[in-house]
Amino acid sequence: MEIAVGIILGCCALGAGICMGIGAIGPGIGEGNAVSKACEAIGRQPESKGDVTSTMIMGCAIAETTGIYSLVIAILLIFVAPSTFVGLLKSLL
Repeated sequence: MEIAVGIILGCCALGAGICMGIGAIGPGIGEGNAVSKACEAIGRQPESKGDVTSTMIMGCAIAETTGIYSLVIAILLIFVAPSTFVGLLKSLL
């Protein structure tokens, strides 16, 4: 029983780590790419700075939501899932 609980806790922690690892890479790459392209656009046409900047900020905010979703899932895996799975295991045994 104790080994099964340890496996459940370890898998939940591993899942949370993988979730945050993958969930943080996407927004980081996407936002970095958006900022670099916005800088290029402003360098080519400085008069469009306001439009490009506002569009870039909106895009970065939307891209950041995937990171926030992965954070929520990781928090659920750390704090909610272990007790749920251990309770399910105890009810089966």
